[in-house]
Amino acid sequence: MKFSVEEFRHWKNKKITLLGMSGVGKTYLSALLRDSNWFHFSGDYRIGTRYLDEPILDMIKQQAMQVPFLKELLRNDWISIRNNIKVHDLGPVLSFVGKPGNPELGGVELEDFIHRQALYRDAEIATMHDVPHFIEKAEEIYGYPHFVNDVGGSLCELDEPSVIDSLVKHTLILYIQVTNQEEEDKLIARAQSAPKPLYYRPDFLQEQLAVYLAENNMQFAAQMDPNEFIRWVFPRLFRSRVPRYEQIAKQGYTVTSQEVAQVRDENDFLDLLETAIARDK
Repeated sequence: MKFSVEEFRHWKNKKITLLGMSGVGKTYLSALLRDSNWFHFSGDYRIGTRYLDEPILDMIKQQAMQVPFLKELLRNDWISIRNNIKVHDLGPVLSFVGKPGNPELGGVELEDFIHRQALYRDAEIATMHDVPHFIEKAEEIYGYPHFVNDVGGSLCELDEPSVIDSLVKHTLILYIQVTNQEEEDKLIARAQSAPKPLYYRPDFLQEQLAVYLAENNMQFAAQMDPNEFIRWVFPRLFRSRVPRYEQIAKQGYTVTSQEVAQVRDENDFLDLLETAIARDK
């Protein structure tokens, strides 16, 4: 959606998709707006609770069945296991997606990792196609006049044009851009110390695996320390995403992470959007 400042100001039921790298402030803004009568649609939360719930539980049960005591309890339906994902804690999704590398060091074998990546991609696509339905639910069932779509950092990796087409049709796209090296370094450091579930395009993953294995004189992904690989690959993933984000942002508006950091309430957010719209014109 595109607007003039005046049209945006008089848009009665505002619907915004926040786009950008993990850590740029999407969830910060969403939480702030939630306190001002906006419905917060968390893509990552929806992925974990709806589309990956069963695979996550199957993974947990598979591990539990290796313990004789738990095996008996599960097979007799004497206990149940549930997936307790929170908007600010995606631990079960992170555990399911995993990291490629040596299983003895907590890694996932490459074939299994690639399978989980495919499931994660399908889940994110399905989640983004749910947005129009949740826009209706937010207003008709829960009575929220406004809607903010807090998407995962890998949206630009999906290579599924229908997802972007749908989001552009039903929401205003707001891209939060990182504009300097200091901010970029902070985001990379944060992602390395507190990782979130990551989706890698298959060609990117294979290219980077080949480089990493060659640099470290390894033949197989199963030899890698999974944490070392993630620390090595994330800066490369980060930079590969920038042009993809910028291409999508052409269909919406752009603000900087520094500008987002100055937002303290709904009025600040709306003022920032008007600034972005005016700047685009």
